[in-house]
Order: sequence, then structure tokens, then C-alpha cells
Amino acid sequence: MTNQTMRQKESAAFLVSWTKEFLWLEYDELNNMMFCQIDVYLAKSLADKLYLFQYPVRPATMTYDDVTHLAAKIKPKQQRVELEISMDTVSPNYCRSKGEQIALNVDGTGYDETNTYSAKMMDKQTFSSIQATTNTSRYAAAVFRKGELHVTPLTGILQMRPSFSYLDKADNKTREREAANEGGDSSQDEAEEEAKAITVRFARPESEQARQRRIQSYEFLQKKQAEEPWVHLTYHGVKGGRSEHERQYLFCQSVDASENSELVKTPKEYLAMLMPPLAEEKVVKPVGPSNVLSMAQLRTLPLGEQVKTLMKNVKVMPFANLMGLLASGTDSTSVLRCIQQVALLVQGNWVIKSDVLYPKNTFSAHSGVPAEVLCRGRDFVMWRFTLERSVMRKEIASIIKLPPEDVKEFLEHVAAPRANRGWEFLLPTDVDFIKKHPDVAHRQNMLWLGIQSKLEKVFNFSKEDFVPKKSAQPDPVHISGQQRLKMAQERVQENQSTLQKDLEDRRAGSSIHIKQEPVSNSEDEPMDTSCSSSIPNGSLNGYPSATSPDFDHTNGGSPANTASPELQDFVIKTFRKHFVITLNELKRLFNLHVASIPVGRSVFHSISDHMLQDAILLSQQCKQIMVPFPAQTKAAPDEQKVFGLWETGEDFDKHRRLLYDVFTKNYRVRRNIIQARLAQELGDVSKADIDRLLNECCSSHAGMWYLKGTIQS
Repeated sequence: MTNQTMRQKESAAFLVSWTKEFLWLEYDELNNMMFCQIDVYLAKSLADKLYLFQYPVRPATMTYDDVTHLAAKIKPKQQRVELEISMDTVSPNYCRSKGEQIALNVDGTGYDETNTYSAKMMDKQTFSSIQATTNTSRYAAAVFRKGELHVTPLTGILQMRPSFSYLDKADNKTREREAANEGGDSSQDEAEEEAKAITVRFARPESEQARQRRIQSYEFLQKKQAEEPWVHLTYHGVKGGRSEHERQYLFCQSVDASENSELVKTPKEYLAMLMPPLAEEKVVKPVGPSNVLSMAQLRTLPLGEQVKTLMKNVKVMPFANLMGLLASGTDSTSVLRCIQQVALLVQGNWVIKSDVLYPKNTFSAHSGVPAEVLCRGRDFVMWRFTLERSVMRKEIASIIKLPPEDVKEFLEHVAAPRANRGWEFLLPTDVDFIKKHPDVAHRQNMLWLGIQSKLEKVFNFSKEDFVPKKSAQPDPVHISGQQRLKMAQERVQENQSTLQKDLEDRRAGSSIHIKQEPVSNSEDEPMDTSCSSSIPNGSLNGYPSATSPDFDHTNGGSPANTASPELQDFVIKTFRKHFVITLNELKRLFNLHVASIPVGRSVFHSISDHMLQDAILLSQQCKQIMVPFPAQTKAAPDEQKVFGLWETGEDFDKHRRLLYDVFTKNYRVRRNIIQARLAQELGDVSKADIDRLLNECCSSHAGMWYLKGTIQS
């Protein structure tokens, strides 16, 4: 029989059996489908009384229809139902001894009307309900009769599960017996207690907040649920006469379309019910807490709000660290535009503005001083740090005349106490930023000059009062070009003998060469100092020259060829976690690490890229992997510097080194190439080891494997 013949017979059978119930409209032979029309009616007689019972712990084939129901009760407000169903005690699956033991534990040996099991045997089971869903507006019970579908909304959907409250009753009986045995009859021998004075106390009036907490407590809810009385019901079987009578209410009593207006809708209204228009939800912008930042919430804010939130939490930050905290690919020009709205430049670093930290119409949390006065005092502190590295707290307090707590708060935001030096600015001068963005630095200079003029009028001082006094220096000596040439010729004649001796030593093949230079008089070599002191030590907004003795070349005075122990520790821990990292990714992780350190406790200052790279190579546990990137690569220089964990003391180090060697030949390889190289050098390598190696060090894209961070977009 062909498929077409089978479809024709099925269609014919479908026609014969269903045309009696449906109004047949059209039969589509091509798609083998029949379209029918069914009238739907809404029955409301049981709309507020109809419940659906589910028995999730019992198979659907084993119903309770033929089981005797002893009792039923309900709490309508809570939609809580309890059913008592008899148990078949003569069934071969029933353990009589266990049933008697349970009845003995629950009711004891005595007989009482309140006993749970009057037959001295567990001969019934209690089912208690829980709500399957609190919203039943989408659910209804439907009955199909004579081509009509009658729908009744459900009041509740309840899941009936066995109740074990009888075990709690057995436990209470046990505790009562133990308490009676411990107490004994000692109460009969005790003498009458003496009368004692008692103190009567009246409870304080309950506040609205305390009342709300009490209403929402678990004990209160339990008490409210217990207060609702049980309503006892009479159970009627499925085939009983009363059930048949009540079942008739599932059909709509009136078939008039005017009374079923809920189901009479226009096509547009019906479509709107099926697909309601999306309501515009009000987006609540996440607010960064004062002491903890959620990076996930921070990224949802606009760029300006991100910068403002970060600066309010950190107070002072280099621009490079700020870029590291923002999402990768953020335009630095846009960040510069945003940072200038909420921060000021102090010694090349950005410090949050006072009016952002202390908004208008706010007051000090320590002394209650208005925000306007706090802003003037804090601006003076920040202005002093544009002149010098350290300030004295007493000198600041004597000028701005604010409480000590507020002055200390100003200083803690941007400085740290140093022995015998007062309060020193937290971060080293960021000369790189000043050189890279001279226009921004000049604009900030002009802003500070305006702030300085206002502060001079308010606090009645002059800038010269705070400029460090310079030691007396001789006037600069200006030397012409002819004089310079003449002095150079004289030095050549003086050194001619030394040069001649050096030449003779070389010709003689001497392996030891000691260069001797005559010590010249300072008078013979006058120094041009016209430019050496053009930038004073206390220059405005931190412009120390690279040759200044006060300029910190290596962040804390450490030698240039060594890294601090803290930086080395960070590098080793990071590589033991990530195994393969590009320099760009390591900078990002380092900025996040620095930002997580509380203000004032950071041991890292302005760490340059060269210092970070030197720390990797000096760790002796990591090495650079010379990945041959293609000529047309769009990767940044920092993304092309790839480093890998080389030495951990484990046998697995051999696998990593072989993998690194494979990637020195090509920047992307297939898995079988790696597997073949490992098998060639180490013999049989298990699949688990290869999977571990690739998961630790590589990323996959389009069937090829790349070292982490080297996949090109």
C-alpha cells in the first residue's frame, strides 16, 4: 500500500468520524488537513469553586477513585486541603506489625476519642496540599460535548502529597513521657513557695518600622495561617449522583452569545490578547555602592557615569589605571572629555573634584559643616599638592580653619602620612601623561590659576608664602659658539698624549686597558645652566623634569633592573592561574588588582610597561613566546608580546614547552599537529593530558588552535 493510498484512507476515516461533531469547512488534499469550526462557551457556575488535584507521587494509572475517603477539609483563603484516605490493611503489601507499632507510638496504650488511629493500627493516610502555582488565570477545565467546548476557569491547582504529621505527634508523646520520668513526684514534697514581689512593666509603643518587620516575619505568617478555621467537607465519589449533578455545572447554562461576551472578540482584540504590546519598563540605573564596585553593573552605565563612579570611589587615579578599568576598546579621547568634568589634574594624576564629592546642600558627616565650606578647604589642600609633594597638617588646619576630622579626611583622600615629612601625595608624578597630553595639562593649569585666585581672596594668602625657597645659585654663564669650539680644541690637545698611549697599547696586543683621564678644573669647563633650572622644584601641577633629582625614575627608588617583591608575586600568581598571557592582558589584570587594593595601602605606584615586562622575564618561571604573527595582523604591539609559564617543577612543564615551540613556527595550528609533536617527543600521550594542555594555554576558533589572547577578530 503506497503512502498516498494510506493518507487517502486516513482522511476518509477522519471525515466519517468527525463530521458529526464539527462543522466541516474545507478539506485541503494537498496538505492532507481538515479545517473545522468549534464553538467555545465560558461556564461560570463553578468559576470560584473549581480546584484541580494532582498526585505527583503516584502513577496516573493508580487513581484514588475507588478508594474510600474518610474525611475532607479545606481552608479557602489559603487554598489548603487535607484528605483522609483509608488504607487496605488486608493487602499482602501491608505490614501489620509496622502499622500497629506506628499506632502505638502515636496514640500510646490508652484509648481516647482524640486518638489518630482508633483501630490501634495505621489504617488511614492523610494527604495535604500545596499550591502548584499562585497564578491560575491562564488555566481552565474544558469539557467537549456535541461539537461545543465548555471552559470553566480554575480557582486553584493543588498538589496532594502524603502528610507525616503523625510522626510529630509521636515525638511529642515521647518527650512528654521523658519529662514525666525525670520530674517524678517531687512536686508533692515541695513546700508552698513564699510570696514574691513582682514588677509590672508596660510595653513601649510599637513603631511603624517594627510593626512592618513583625508582619513580615515567619512566625507572624504561621500564626495567621493557623487562625483560619478548617471547613469540613463531605466527599462524593466520581460515579455518585451528587457528582453527576455537579458535573453539569461545567457546561454553560446559556448558549446566548451576548452572555459570553468574554469570548466574543474582534480579530484585532484577539491578537492583542495573544501578543500584548510590550510595556516600557523603567530601567533602574545601578548605583555603585560607596565601598564596593560591581564591574558588571558599572559596564551598564554611560561612560560619563562610569568615570564619575570610579573616581568617587578611588578619589585619586592615574589615567592609565582608569583606562584599564573601563571596557576594552573605549576611546581615550572620550574618557579625557569625561574625566575633566569630574576631576582635576594634580601632579599628572586625576583627583575627584570637591563639588562632586560634596554636593550642594549637603553637610559634613563629622562636624556638620556645609558643603560649600568643605569644598573651599579641600580645594586648598589639592592646590598645595600642585606645588609640592608633601604638606603639613597643622599648617593646612591653621589656614582653612576647619575641624581636625574634616582636614584629616581631605588628606586621607589624596595623601599618606610619612615620618618627619607630614602628608605626602599618594602617587608619583605621572610625567608620561603630561608629555603625552600637553593641551590637557595646560588647560588644567589655567583652571588651577583661577582656583588659586579665588582661594587667595577667601583665605587671604599669597602664593609666594608656600613656594619653596631656592638656594642661592650663581648667575648662568652664557658661552658663545666660538668659545665652545676653542675649548674643545684645547681639550683635544691636552688629551693627545693619553690617546697616543692608548693606541700603542692596542698595537702591542695588550689585553688589559686602563683608561686615564686628566681631572680638569671646573674653571676650564664652565657649564651652561640657563635651562637647567627653568622648571623649579615646586612647579605648578607637578612638572618636574626628567633630570630633576626629585624625579622618581623607578617608582619607589628601587633599581631599574629589579622588580619589587610584590610585583614579582603578582606576576607569578597570575601566570600560575592563566599560563599564557599577552602583555596587554597582563596590564589589564594588573590595573584591576591595583584598583581592588584599599586606598592608602597600595605598594604599587605608576608601573610602566617596561617594568611589568622586566618583572615577567626576571621571574625565571616565565618566558616570552615568539609567535610569528602574519604581516597583515591588526594586533597592537602589546598584544603581540606573548608570555608563557615555563617552569613550575612539574612533569607537565615538558608538554607546555613543546606546545610553545610549536607556536613559534605558526601562530595557529591544528590539534593533530600538536598531538603528533607530543607523541614524537614524549611517546604516547593520553587524551586527557592533551585536553588539559589546550584548555590551559590555548583557545579554539574555526577548527584552529591559538595561544590565549592571539585570536584576531
